Amino acid sequence: MAWAALSILTPPPDPLSATDHTFVAVSKGEVGARVALNTVAEWSPVPVGANLAAGVVTQVIVAAGDEVSQGALLYRVNQRPVVIAQGSVPMFRSIGRDAEGVDVAQLQEMLTAAGFYRGAVDGRARSGTVAAVNAWQKSLGVAPSGVVEAADVIFVPSLPTRVSLDEKVIARGLSVAGGEQVVRGLPASPEFTIPATDSQAAMMPTGTRVEITSPEGAVWEGFAVDQTRDNESATVTVHLAGAAGASICGDACAQVPVTGQAHLSSQVVTVEPVVGLVVPSAALVSGADGQISVIDESGERMPVTVVAAARGMSVIEGVADGTRVRVPANGTTP
Repeated sequence: MAWAALSILTPPPDPLSATDHTFVAVSKGEVGARVALNTVAEWSPVPVGANLAAGVVTQVIVAAGDEVSQGALLYRVNQRPVVIAQGSVPMFRSIGRDAEGVDVAQLQEMLTAAGFYRGAVDGRARSGTVAAVNAWQKSLGVAPSGVVEAADVIFVPSLPTRVSLDEKVIARGLSVAGGEQVVRGLPASPEFTIPATDSQAAMMPTGTRVEITSPEGAVWEGFAVDQTRDNESATVTVHLAGAAGASICGDACAQVPVTGQAHLSSQVVTVEPVVGLVVPSAALVSGADGQISVIDESGERMPVTVVAAARGMSVIEGVADGTRVRVPANGTTP
């Protein structure tokens, strides 16, 4: 019974004095954290134009990802050229003398851009339009007829634009019947995503910065904007965008192959780098009032503010550079 009373009356040992410790100097440094993952860059082309020619593809001129403008030659069918032009109305008929309509105005705009037509873009095919068509056909190596066949032009919503052709349909030696969707337009930028596990995705909340190494070795900067989860595969896709919604790859998006996926080495910045006075996080102690402190060589608690922490190190404010502070010798928090 006496032993029990003695145990109750004896104060517990001071955990600070009972803990083996050493001292380290507060020093200038940088604290941050990042995780190496792969970013997937992939174009998502959309159909913008249909082929109306019938016959055998004898030549393909445009390569995937090429930027095309008014009157650009795309391919040839039975040696007859097929060109691209801008217009909201698709080509649906032959256009010759006295034809009228929006499609005629679109043709006039293309002929104007190509330097063959100088008249009014009024949607009426008069002698000036017919003469321009003849000159244009001659420049393409086609016998001048003054009539643009429906299969000669593919109107797309906007130009200039980067395009790709459906290689399963438009390839040298293949036969086409007309009506095939063959011209696909590329958006201004490919999509950038990071496939991740649940734990990895948890480190990438909205706004997380990602440094992406481009195919040519430059660094592109993206930010996490959204996440989607596939419950079947238990994987999360983290979607990225550029700063303020801008393109991640800027004017260098042509580096990303138009077909397939490009896997790009990336650094996910889970803790942004902070420069300041650094101590091991194990040097930090918390008082009953929640105040974070460090303990100097004299045993005095010195209140500090933690600015950043990562990988066992913390940037603090409230002590001078060079101050020696106590750290548990076993690496646990004192």
